[in-house]
Amino acid sequence: MLQSKLFYKTQKTARHDAGASGGEKTAVSHELLVRAGFVDQLMAGVYTFLPLGFMVLKKIENIIRKNMLEVGGQEMLMPALNPKENWQKTGRWETLDILFKLRGAGDREYALAPTHEEVVSPLAKKIILSYKDLPFYIFHIQDKFRNELRAKSGILRTREFVMKDLYSFHATQEDLDNYYVKVAKVYKNIFKVAGLGKQTFETLASGGTFSKYSHEYQTITDAGEDTIFICKKCGFSINEEIADKKNKCPNCGITEYEQKKAIEVGNIFKLGTKYSLPFGLKYKDKSGKEMDVYMGCYGIGLSRLMGAIVEINHDDNGIIWPKEVAPFSVHLIPVEESVKVKRTAEKICKDLSGIEVLYDDRKDKTTGEKFAEADLIGIPYRVVVSEKTLARGCVEVKERGKKQLKAVKIKQLPKIFNFQ
Repeated sequence: MLQSKLFYKTQKTARHDAGASGGEKTAVSHELLVRAGFVDQLMAGVYTFLPLGFMVLKKIENIIRKNMLEVGGQEMLMPALNPKENWQKTGRWETLDILFKLRGAGDREYALAPTHEEVVSPLAKKIILSYKDLPFYIFHIQDKFRNELRAKSGILRTREFVMKDLYSFHATQEDLDNYYVKVAKVYKNIFKVAGLGKQTFETLASGGTFSKYSHEYQTITDAGEDTIFICKKCGFSINEEIADKKNKCPNCGITEYEQKKAIEVGNIFKLGTKYSLPFGLKYKDKSGKEMDVYMGCYGIGLSRLMGAIVEINHDDNGIIWPKEVAPFSVHLIPVEESVKVKRTAEKICKDLSGIEVLYDDRKDKTTGEKFAEADLIGIPYRVVVSEKTLARGCVEVKERGKKQLKAVKIKQLPKIFNFQ
C-alpha cells in the first residue's frame, strides 16, 4: 500500500473529547486512534472506521471467527432491525432502557437490536424439532445499537458498535455446562492471540436473571469502568458487584485480593430457558415428549476489544500494535529521494509479496516527520532504506516499542518478516 494513496490524516491532537467531562480523563485509545487516522468520530458514541482501523477490525474478526469455528459454531447474519412484537414477548420492549425504538410506515414500531436473543430464539424454533437436532451452535458478527445515556471513552463505550454473538442450543443443562467450558477455553485463546492475554482475566460475575453466575473477560486498564478483585495467590478474579473481600477465595482459600480497574471485553452466559420459553422453543425427546431447550450466549465486542488493545499497547509516541492485529506488518520508509534508494524500496515491496507493507512514498514529509508518524500509527516493524544502509547492502530494521536498530541484509527480509 502506498502511503500517499492511503485515506487518512494524522493529527497533533484529537479533535473530539469523546465524552470526557466532569473532570474525566480522555481515553488514551480514543486520543491515539483519532490522531493516527484509524477512526473518525461522527457524533458522540458513533464512529467511522477508516481504512487503517477497518484493517485492524477485520484482523480481530478473523481471530474470533477462527475460534468460533473450532467450537463448532456456524456463521450467519441476523437483521439489526427487529419487530416490536418479538421484544414484547420477552418483556424487554418495556424494561430495556438502552433499546432504540423506531416508528416506520403505517405506524409500525421496531427495535434496533442491542443483542439477538429475540431473533435467534424464534429462528431456532423453525429448525429444532427433535432431540436429533440438538445441540447446535450459531454465531454472527454484526453492528449493534444501544441507546446509552452517555457515550464515553471513545470506542470503549458507544451507541453503535460491532459485536460477535455465539448462541448455543442444548437438550440438557449438563450439555450446556459442558459446552460453556469449551467456549471459556477458546475465549482465553482469543484474547491471548489479540495481545491481551496477560492483562485479561476470566472474572466471576452476576448471572443476572439467567443464572447465579456468569463470566466476564476483564482487561486491566485505568480506562475501565469496572472494578475487579484478583486473588494475590492464584489469580482468581471476581467482579466488585458480587465480591465479598472478607470471604476466602473460592479457588485457593486465601483472603488477599488486589483491586483493579478493568474494561469488559467479552462475556459468557448460561441463559437456560430464559428466551426459549417465551417463544415456545421446545424439542421432542426419544419418547415423543416435549422438552425445553437450554441456551447459552457468548459475546465479544470487536470495536471495544480494539480500543482495549490500544489502551494496553502504547507508549508516549503512539500505538504499538500486536503483530496479529496490526493493519500492516512492515512500514517501509525511504529517507532519501535518490534513484537507487527508490528502486531498492520498490524492489523490497515486490520481494515482500504476501507480507503486508505500508510504503511511505511521500515526498512532502521530512525524515523526522515520517518517523514520528510511523511511531504514532504503530506498525510492528519499521524498515528504513538510505544511501548509508545500501552502502553496506543492508536496510535498518526497528521493532516498534523497542530502541534497538538492526542492520539486516535485504535478501534476509522475507525470512525475518514471515511471522504470520
